[in-house]
Amino acid sequence: MEERPWHTGRWSVRNGVADDDQVTRWAREAGQGDRQAATAFIRALQDQVWRFLSHLAGPGEADDLTQETFLRAIRNLPGFAGRSSARTWVFTIARRVAVDHVRTAVARPRMASVPDWQAAAEAAGAITAGADEGVTLHQLIAGLTPERREAFVATQVLGLSYVEAADVCQCPVGTIRSRVARAREDLVAAWQADTDPSHGRRTG
Repeated sequence: MEERPWHTGRWSVRNGVADDDQVTRWAREAGQGDRQAATAFIRALQDQVWRFLSHLAGPGEADDLTQETFLRAIRNLPGFAGRSSARTWVFTIARRVAVDHVRTAVARPRMASVPDWQAAAEAAGAITAGADEGVTLHQLIAGLTPERREAFVATQVLGLSYVEAADVCQCPVGTIRSRVARAREDLVAAWQADTDPSHGRRTG
């Protein structure tokens, strides 16, 4: 059976995926007051933004932070200049939302200390005890330092190029490459430590 594109108003998107040029066109049209374009713009990016924020702040926070990301994006669409793709622009906003959330959380009084990164990930809702390997990977990613985690998720999970990830993370491309390489090393070491008690556990 032939696969049919789904339709959003006057646009069609094959297999539910819009390319960057199309999403950027929607962003520009939404910035000019086109409500259909705004709906299409949000629909095209919301799943990827949720996944990005889920890794940065935990699944328990991702819904609210995704909503905040798009609220900020819609407010700022009239000023979107298109110097980067709309997708990269939105991920930049999402990263700022995550940073703001972390700063707020750090400023709050803590009831207890959770020094172990696995316990911290569980407390944040990022993992559950006795979960499958997919969630275990989420747990290991949660153990990376914030800089390495966001670089790894942006490039290896969401598929951004190193140039796009550098734009989102606001650092040189070489720094992104280094952070991704170090993240891979940390993940391998953490996986070995998790599966073989004789290996020492490393932290990112």
